[in-house]
Amino acid sequence: MTERFTELHSWLYAALLQPLLFQWDLMAWAELAYEWSELFLLGAIEVVVLWALLRPLEAFFPVERWEDRGPTRVDVIYTLLARLGILPIFFFIVLQPAVDMVHAALRLRDIIPPNLEDLLPVLQDRPWLSLLAYAVIFDFVDYWRHRGEHSIRRWWALHAVHHSQRQMTFWSDEREHLLGQAIAALLRAGVALGIGVPPADFLVVTLAAGALESLSHANVRMSFGRIGDRLLVSPLYHRTHHALHHNTTTNLATLFPIWDVLFGTADFSRTFQPTGIDDNQNYGHGFWQQQWLGLTRLLAKVEPGNR
Repeated sequence: MTERFTELHSWLYAALLQPLLFQWDLMAWAELAYEWSELFLLGAIEVVVLWALLRPLEAFFPVERWEDRGPTRVDVIYTLLARLGILPIFFFIVLQPAVDMVHAALRLRDIIPPNLEDLLPVLQDRPWLSLLAYAVIFDFVDYWRHRGEHSIRRWWALHAVHHSQRQMTFWSDEREHLLGQAIAALLRAGVALGIGVPPADFLVVTLAAGALESLSHANVRMSFGRIGDRLLVSPLYHRTHHALHHNTTTNLATLFPIWDVLFGTADFSRTFQPTGIDDNQNYGHGFWQQQWLGLTRLLAKVEPGNR
């Protein structure tokens, strides 16, 4: 599979992207285009696999059935932008200079950020244990970022775009305001720089976490049981966080509910509830409308909803 993926990646770049770059006099971007083409292929494979696995579950074991699935279509746009590498490459171009500046400042002061393996020798020569450690650290940071999105008024104005979906499906995971996604990307980049996460490991953790987050947003009547829901975020556990007229400052963990347990935000209710936020905070059904309302409400200091 690895060989076939490499062959497909090489063909995509050599047959399609490289000629376009040469024709448009953009060969200075060749290395970035090569990296993006890999992200594109990996993301496309992930989207197809998730659709093949999760869409049947939503069809046969749904929490809700809708005659009109129109409101879910915009979430497909968000997912394709994020998973096909379009937003990651954009954020890379925008944020990389800031990361490089920090890295250069550290080098000038003879400060070399230690790798996590240097701090925890038990991780050396144990790649899967290292990946798990990276996932735990990123999830810890995501918990506090997510908590901030629900407790800081201006930040909530952006994050409310995510919660405004009344027809939540596995496509809804990436439904986020672009500015909110940029903030999250900058935080992850800073953490990755600080603990020396190799790019390949960062990609693996990101893909695995994305798949689990898609599952947790799925419109499927599923939990991992009373014990399993305390180990990994399930569709039931996360749906409680999205529940309409519910305290959305609970179940803030992205992957591991242990953070909610430790910091007092866990709610292990066993009821599948409708999702969304109050109508007075509706963000509409269009991508650009949602982006515009997020910005205008950010400036207007919208109160955090459903608290």
